[in-house]
Amino acid sequence: MIPEWAWALLQPYVRKRLEARRAAPTPAAILDELGAIWPGLSVVLMVQEPWMSTIRFKRLARLQAGEMRPFLEAPEGYLAERFGGGKFKVNFHHGMHFVATKNFKPAGPPRWQDFPELEE
Repeated sequence: MIPEWAWALLQPYVRKRLEARRAAPTPAAILDELGAIWPGLSVVLMVQEPWMSTIRFKRLARLQAGEMRPFLEAPEGYLAERFGGGKFKVNFHHGMHFVATKNFKPAGPPRWQDFPELEE
């Protein structure tokens, strides 16, 4: 089961893929399409940090489909427990395709500053 907040982000992408194939977006077709794309889904966790009089997003982690469950079930708690507080941006990808983004702002000290940036 996908949490409602995540489904709201993924559903337009799933429907768009069905429409591109001229397939009717029936509940069964949507579920089948989600099952087809799920193995290729990932999320990139980033945090906003000051950088040269502006901001940038430091990449902290990439979670593949099989690793996402704890994050999807409690995103703010997951971020706060691992990285502390801050302004986080989470990007969903399917393979190389951008799917959606969502921002989170858990409270707490910014422990993410001690983490190295994830190389792409």
